[in-house]
Amino acid sequence: MSNQNELKRNLGFFSAISIVMGTVIGAGVFFKVSSVVEVTGSTSMAMFVWLLGGLVTICAGLTAAELAAAIPETGGLITYIEYTYGSFWGYLSGWAQAFIYFPANIAALAIVFATQLVNLFHMQAGWIVPLAILTALSIYFINCLGSKAGGMLQSITLVIKLIPIILIVVVGLFQDSNVDFSLLPLQAGEHHGFFTALGAGLLATMFAYDGWMHVGTIAGELKNPKRDLPGAITIGLGAVMIVYLLINAAFLMTLPISEISGNLNAASEASVKIFGDGGGKIVTIGIMVSVYGALNGYLMTGMRVPYAMAERNRLPFRNFFLKLTPGQAPWAAGLVQQIIAFVMMSLGAFDTITNMLVFVIWTFYSMSFLAVMILRKREPEMERPYRVPLYPIIPLIALLAGIFVLINTLFTQTLLAVIGIVITLLGIPIYFYKKKQEEREGIK
Repeated sequence: MSNQNELKRNLGFFSAISIVMGTVIGAGVFFKVSSVVEVTGSTSMAMFVWLLGGLVTICAGLTAAELAAAIPETGGLITYIEYTYGSFWGYLSGWAQAFIYFPANIAALAIVFATQLVNLFHMQAGWIVPLAILTALSIYFINCLGSKAGGMLQSITLVIKLIPIILIVVVGLFQDSNVDFSLLPLQAGEHHGFFTALGAGLLATMFAYDGWMHVGTIAGELKNPKRDLPGAITIGLGAVMIVYLLINAAFLMTLPISEISGNLNAASEASVKIFGDGGGKIVTIGIMVSVYGALNGYLMTGMRVPYAMAERNRLPFRNFFLKLTPGQAPWAAGLVQQIIAFVMMSLGAFDTITNMLVFVIWTFYSMSFLAVMILRKREPEMERPYRVPLYPIIPLIALLAGIFVLINTLFTQTLLAVIGIVITLLGIPIYFYKKKQEEREGIK
């Protein structure tokens, strides 16, 4: 019997590295610098949490890749959670992704795109939310044409988004700077507690590093996953971490922290200072293209999650969620996510939305780290084409970091955490309703 998976094993080591980097690098690198500086209060602490966030992400990626290689089925995180903990937790992770994680990403990215547009053309701040809604709608209609249209947009923006990063790093680091920049001693700013700053800073960087969960899914397409996957994840995510450290150093050497803290326009203002007014505007447009591409990626992927849940009869109004455009795009599932995103845009700012989505998704990420250890004990005979190196140290680092972020958020941003928990728990009655419905249909 032929193995179809073997036909797909055509990815080499360097292809894997480029996929890892392309998946993770998005908009967060440009817009989380303001939040990180605000919550840490010092350049040394800001740079440290970017470094720590990168190391945690490498451990997380190496850990989750074992699940991806051992359970090579569609569904990703939902499948890993369901396989390990049962259908209830699998459903809840799907619910959280479909109706919190992806809509929140759409909302946050649309807000930063609109913020840059308003800043570029010196418009009034009142235009931000209407423009954010129009931005999200434009990508929604492009994706309604089908996956080919969304994929083409993704390919174009992938190349363009690297241009502002390279320019800012190369030119920004070699400019004459009179801005105070320090890496040592490591300390939080005045009126910032060390562990509070560490937790809040780490939470902020987690949004910029997000996307690593999907890199393990390439395991089935690698020529030699056992050898290449840990190297691709370590080198790929390590390179992302270095890029993030360099670009943040360029920002911090260009603007004083008082002008960066809480300022979503910090990246474009730093670009103007580095390249002059004309050059700065061109770089800002490049940043906006990067954001637009990241928004497209989340919308294209996200609208297929509720569609997949409806296919498995996990949602009410199943037939509605299964509606497709002539181009085979799940327009109804995407429309529901758009409406949720519009509500989030109206109610919360960029950092509030991203912190909530990171808190919710890291609950399930942490469960996936624990799942690696549970399955090692429960199913030692399971075929594992790739095993996480230095087991159990690396999974424990990822798990402890996840728990730290969750507990810190729960105590320092309680309302935000509670809102995320409540929206997640709203899926529980729907799960049991659908389960009873299935049982009744089974009896009939």
